[in-house]
Amino acid sequence: MAASAFLLIASFLFILFLLSKPLSKLIARLVTGELPYWLTKAERILWRSCGQQKPGHDVREMNWWQYALAIFSFNLAGLLFLFILLISQGYLPLNPQHFAGMKWDLALNTAISFITNTNWQAYGGENTLSYLSQMAGLTVQNFLSAATGIAVAFALMRAFSRQSAATVGNAWIDISRITLYLLLPLAIIVALFFVSQGVIQNLSPYVLTHSLEGQPQWIPMGPVASQEAIKLLGTNGGGFFGANSAHPFENPTSLSNFVQVLAIFLIPSALCFAFGQVVGDRRQGYALLGAISLVFIVAVSVVISAESAGNPHLLQSGISHPFNMEGKEARFGILGSALYGVVTTAASCGAVNAMHDSFTPLGGMIPLWLMQIGEVIFGGVGSGLYGILLFVLLAVFIAGLMIGRTPEYLGKKIDVYDMKMVALAILVTPSLVLLGTALAISTDAGRSAMTNPGAHGFTEVLYAFSSTANNNGSAFAGLNANTMFYNLLLGITMLLGRFGVILPVLAIAGSMVNKKRQPLSSGTLPTHSVLFIGLFILVILLIGALTFIPALALGPIAEHLQLWL
Repeated sequence: MAASAFLLIASFLFILFLLSKPLSKLIARLVTGELPYWLTKAERILWRSCGQQKPGHDVREMNWWQYALAIFSFNLAGLLFLFILLISQGYLPLNPQHFAGMKWDLALNTAISFITNTNWQAYGGENTLSYLSQMAGLTVQNFLSAATGIAVAFALMRAFSRQSAATVGNAWIDISRITLYLLLPLAIIVALFFVSQGVIQNLSPYVLTHSLEGQPQWIPMGPVASQEAIKLLGTNGGGFFGANSAHPFENPTSLSNFVQVLAIFLIPSALCFAFGQVVGDRRQGYALLGAISLVFIVAVSVVISAESAGNPHLLQSGISHPFNMEGKEARFGILGSALYGVVTTAASCGAVNAMHDSFTPLGGMIPLWLMQIGEVIFGGVGSGLYGILLFVLLAVFIAGLMIGRTPEYLGKKIDVYDMKMVALAILVTPSLVLLGTALAISTDAGRSAMTNPGAHGFTEVLYAFSSTANNNGSAFAGLNANTMFYNLLLGITMLLGRFGVILPVLAIAGSMVNKKRQPLSSGTLPTHSVLFIGLFILVILLIGALTFIPALALGPIAEHLQLWL
């Protein structure tokens, strides 16, 4: 098991970096605008028609608050469109199963979920949504929400690379280019590969067949591969089916499973490489990747070890098999399920190929903790990089205090305003998680949805708010979240968790872009050194420990002690 685990993790990271390095060159060109002349010439017609470019002039760029306003208005329009589509799908075409529209509270929760890149699903897709809703609603928002996160990361990257500027780019152009030149081509390639592995892609009605017991059974159909590709590349996670990537029509083979976890980390990894290129120091990107890769390896190792140890009560009952295979697909086993669970919660992706609720207490705690620290171990597309840079700025500030120097990163000084925004962005999601969990377990409406008592039931609620506040979307199961109480409360949590972080991040970009880059000196803190990488990791662990250790002690840690003692 140890040798197989080592080979799996090593091959995964090797292939990931091998693929993401060349992709980073395209991303860096999208950030800097260094695109082929024939392409930019063709774009001018679109930009002029949208009022973003005057004849004979460059495209209009935005300051940080204009950029933020464009991002917010764009996502608000997407929210309204998706909400209307979901409640009225019963009257629209491409609905061979004749599904009715969603209840308004579930439709609102789902619309918020998909425009915030959370993809929290309190419904079974094959039993609830028409093909039109899946394609024109969810799949489209999978592209646009991913493009939004990457666009915010682009603005922050430009802020560190430019000197004494006033603008951070144009949000409309960034979202368009990211969607057309990055996400769409990758999604087409990945979707075709999935089809070759057996993922279905059709508009056929459901097929009536008979099970081995002779009972009638409906086999769901649908345009799955097209949604599956962007679900993973965009770190969205919303499955076409309720079972998500544990369903054989979404994830049929071990090879498709391996490609899925590669697709989740591909763009977040490439963004780190691209960051080094854009700021003119590739070592910065390598340092970020090195730090998060180290934490990732430890996290996967802990989950594999915990699931391999199994359940002591089963061993005492005379069962000889030591592994915990409960809730896991036999196609993927311990290694495939552990790697998938860590990848999807380290990134902002709610896809699952096993039930996290069935993991051992420590095996389930690691995915929970990876979300709680802000999903900065690779993280989501765009959101991962700007989350990482928030912790980098905090680490630089702490180092500056320790050595008595004015903190600076990439030659730009970090002032009081910047640190206020960093603190605000980092504290938004923990506040939402802890306050939301406290409200849920202290009210009848919240407790009535819990199907498990004690520490495990508490973990289910804590996981739900950790997932939604950090825009992950995976569920621990065992919690009936499709109630008006949870639909509305989790919807508010998703909105604040997404845009409550984006706003201070763009404010930091607006502050940084105005500053000059100071030349390096003998007293400059090298932010690519092993020492700084260690400090960066320590800051992430320290913030996570100070914030969530008490809550984790009441949930998975208490359950682990009850299980083994």
